[in-house]
Amino acid sequence: MPQQHEMFELPKLSLTVPGGLKEPRLWVRRLVIWEAPGGKIVRDIGLRPGLNIIWSPDGVDEEGAVASARAIGHGSGKTLFCRLLRYCLGEQRFADETQRESIAIALPNGIVGAEVMIDGVCWAVVRPLGIRRRHVAIADGNLEEIAAGDEATTSIDPLIEAIEQGIVTPGVANLARLPPGQKAWPIALAWLTRDQECRFDDVLDWRSPASGSDAPLPASGRETGPRREALRAFLMAITEQEQQSRRTEEVLRTDVASAEREISNLEWDIGRRQKRLTDKLDLTALTLPEMPLLLQVLQKSADERLAAAAQLPAGDMAELGQARKVLRKASDELRHTEDEHNRIEAQIPGEKQVLTLISSEIPALSFSAENATSQVCPICEVPIDKALAENCKLSHKLHNETECRARLASKRQEIEEQKQKISGLELRLKTLQPSIALGRQRVDQAEKQVQAIENVRDARAAAWQAATGLKEGVERFVELSVERDESRKRLRGLEEKLSKEREILAAFLEKQGLTFGIISRKFSAIIRRLVSDNSKGALTLTGKGLKLIVDIDGDRRTAAIDSLKVLAFDLACLCLSVEGSTRVPAFVVHDSPREADLGLSIYDELFQLMRELEEFTETPVFQYIVTTTTRPPNNLRRDPWLRLILRGAPGSERLLQRDL
Repeated sequence: MPQQHEMFELPKLSLTVPGGLKEPRLWVRRLVIWEAPGGKIVRDIGLRPGLNIIWSPDGVDEEGAVASARAIGHGSGKTLFCRLLRYCLGEQRFADETQRESIAIALPNGIVGAEVMIDGVCWAVVRPLGIRRRHVAIADGNLEEIAAGDEATTSIDPLIEAIEQGIVTPGVANLARLPPGQKAWPIALAWLTRDQECRFDDVLDWRSPASGSDAPLPASGRETGPRREALRAFLMAITEQEQQSRRTEEVLRTDVASAEREISNLEWDIGRRQKRLTDKLDLTALTLPEMPLLLQVLQKSADERLAAAAQLPAGDMAELGQARKVLRKASDELRHTEDEHNRIEAQIPGEKQVLTLISSEIPALSFSAENATSQVCPICEVPIDKALAENCKLSHKLHNETECRARLASKRQEIEEQKQKISGLELRLKTLQPSIALGRQRVDQAEKQVQAIENVRDARAAAWQAATGLKEGVERFVELSVERDESRKRLRGLEEKLSKEREILAAFLEKQGLTFGIISRKFSAIIRRLVSDNSKGALTLTGKGLKLIVDIDGDRRTAAIDSLKVLAFDLACLCLSVEGSTRVPAFVVHDSPREADLGLSIYDELFQLMRELEEFTETPVFQYIVTTTTRPPNNLRRDPWLRLILRGAPGSERLLQRDL
């Protein structure tokens, strides 16, 4: 949105208070701390509409007998006071974990209570500081009675709901696009009561992780966009139509990013496939045209490869079958011949052994035949002739010479037959060797014939498969190219829709120029009031956030000026809340803004400005609470503006009247 220029320089800040408004719609009347329910009151702090100062003086700033150069303004409990206020207004935690444990040890039954005024109704709020778990929030309740009694807990939700329904108004959560179930008041409270730890560095810094407040999103976190949307909702600077358009813009932005990723992936895949196809189609050395002519070149080359593969001989299946039959027959004959050869080769040693065994019987048979002619008595080993001459009565059995010679002849015949058998086997072995060699030759020839036919068939099959693969690859390449073109077309359509939606959003921002123009004029008037008449400020809403400008004889950008911008912005919004132009109450808590490097002269003017704002009505219609270690202006360092003085030492002067 272009910068809103002020048409008229307002001499001073003005307020238009709605008729009938006699007090702030939301303000805190009392804050009370008890040691225990019905027990001793540690602190009873009365507050008022308008300016409320909580001062923790340094020794050099304080006057009178109590002043001490050793006194310190820090560690007195100012931030704890602010956190207890926030706690009684609905925040979940009142300190970080370490400090909560220390307080629970010091005040195990301690409680804190507040009287919270909402549209004239006093809400009594009691919450635990120690081990108790009793949270009570009752409209038109008596704070002392509730704190001392033992009524059933109501939780803090009734108070939050009353603020949500009566002041923040329903529907803001949707406008602010808060997470489901998240109430708007805790988010608004985070803005209206900034963490001191944020150092007033940026208008959208509300809750620091160092504070341990356990603030819900979007009050905390790195993303400032959700806080910007919530702030616009609180300032009535956004409509449901704009939020719907913004949701549409986000969906379109997501779709555009998704389409861009899809196109990127497709282009990577197409480039990879193109390189592979040009390599396999032998087109690398050629100068190829751009799309879509490249598709025609690839398709033509793939078709030529397919046609060439179709012309290759396929191999005669009948011839292949006959060749395989011849191979099987030759293999069988070779196997039979080799089996016979191996059998004979294994048989011959056995037959030779038989021959040796038979031949070993010849000497004994020959001896028997020779002895048959001059036989010796088998008993007394005396030649038979001599035995007969001597009339031997025992030797009367003689060898049969014919039988001995017959057995010898038979054995010799058996030896001859065995030799012939061995000779026959050896002869057969010799005749089988050429047959084996010839059989192997026939098998080799048959195998080569089968292999040749199969090679022809396989070569055609491989060529056909490669050609069809290339054809399919080209077809897929074409499909991806078409898909990429369609995705590009869809992306262009999405970008056009996104551009139109952004134009609509820009128009919505232009329509909100009046609202931000009012805020900018309030902001500029406050800058002039705090700094000088020749200074001015401006506020613009951009796509990245809120841009605050302070012009003091030129654009100033320092740490102190940044803090001044945040303070002035909060006060400008406070003024708008008084006028009923926001969805938040005219309630602001600033915890030690001077510590954010704000100049002392400007700091004093801050107090005077808030005092002047009180005078626009008979009674103040806002509540501004500020804690400080720096001495307030003299005219405001008294009742009713100075509500409490705290000191860092001794412990009895601290907020809880003790050292933790």
